[in-house]
Amino acid sequence: MPNVNPVKGVHDVRSLHVAKNSCIPGKQQMSFLELHMLDKEKDRLRNEEKRIILRLETLNNRLKEIQVFFDEKLGQVQNPDTLENNQKTSNEEKTEFKTMPIDY
Repeated sequence: MPNVNPVKGVHDVRSLHVAKNSCIPGKQQMSFLELHMLDKEKDRLRNEEKRIILRLETLNNRLKEIQVFFDEKLGQVQNPDTLENNQKTSNEEKTEFKTMPIDY
């Protein structure tokens, strides 16, 4: 048995939005209401644009940081001589320290 209700209800009523007719026959449409709604939508879109621009700046800054990190790591991979020299200097520094027993 289908779930269709044979009794007409509110969902069957044609609204003015669906019918695209003026509620007052023979009168001009109230364009000031449409202008007001368009103005509100324009304000909303401008605010959304500002938020998107701020978010885009944050994303671009993060992308730049990531690119700098990649460039540094790529430079280390391409020039292993500098990495080996850094390791040698750190090993030399470690050998400079000597341990001595202290008598109390």
